[in-house]
Amino acid sequence: MQDLNLMAVYAHVVEGGSFSAAARRLGMSRSAVSKAVAKLEHSLGVRLLHRSTRHLSVTEVGAAFAEHCSRILDEAARAEQVASSLHAQPRGVLRVAASVAFGTLHVAPALADFLGHYPDLDIDMTITDRGIDLAEEGYDVVVRVARELPPNLVARKLAPVRRRLCATPEYFARHDTPRVPQDLARHNCLDYTHSGEQGLWRFTGPEGEIAVPVAGRLRINDDEALSQAVLGGLGLALLPTFIIGRDLQAGRLRAALSEYIPVERHVYALYLPTRHLPAKVRAFIDFLLERFGPDPYWDRD
Repeated sequence: MQDLNLMAVYAHVVEGGSFSAAARRLGMSRSAVSKAVAKLEHSLGVRLLHRSTRHLSVTEVGAAFAEHCSRILDEAARAEQVASSLHAQPRGVLRVAASVAFGTLHVAPALADFLGHYPDLDIDMTITDRGIDLAEEGYDVVVRVARELPPNLVARKLAPVRRRLCATPEYFARHDTPRVPQDLARHNCLDYTHSGEQGLWRFTGPEGEIAVPVAGRLRINDDEALSQAVLGGLGLALLPTFIIGRDLQAGRLRAALSEYIPVERHVYALYLPTRHLPAKVRAFIDFLLERFGPDPYWDRD
């Protein structure tokens, strides 16, 4: 494969009819243009130009080669235009991964509005809770609920993840509403096992952090499934409001001990560091920021 820069110089020489014309167009010296063509001829092992003190003519091989050089340079220019266009306007395919619960409940329902703004953009979305290697797997953005962030990615905070200790009104009517974390010893505490310490719930109150041992008849590794058990009246649980927000707003669930539960996690948009963020990625993140924001709709009364 020949050096494209040398091919570009040669194409300008043929187009301009002289070394001097090519030099003026390229902002090079005449001798640098001549040396570039000589280097290309040496690399190819053929003579491209006949030279004399007053005249420059193209050999048969040189004419055929110049035609191909021009086509290659035209394609290179088009490639630059495509790259610039894709960077300037959201278009092409946006590859997104999102965690199962948040992606299903909040990201997927938002896609119709987002794509309605960008007719030249398509989305390829994966719903998964497994770890994603953006560089290895080719994803543009990962939307993830996290407490600790990977050091090799850029993270944009989209929304807080608030948790509530909740149960049905009927459950609290039968078992009373806990007033302090220590009251949980008398309750059927349904435990989420995907993260954190099983059988130990942590709260932050006026006296600082409190770790309370809890016990219950159900342990499960999925927040949405856990919320269904709570809605069924089985017991109480710590659940994120992005899952149970509507149930709280509708009165199907009631919250307790809200003043003891800090914001520990956030929803993030994660992407690879780059000097020039593609327009499709920027537009998607800006859209999610506006849709969710610091006061997300699932937390509003």
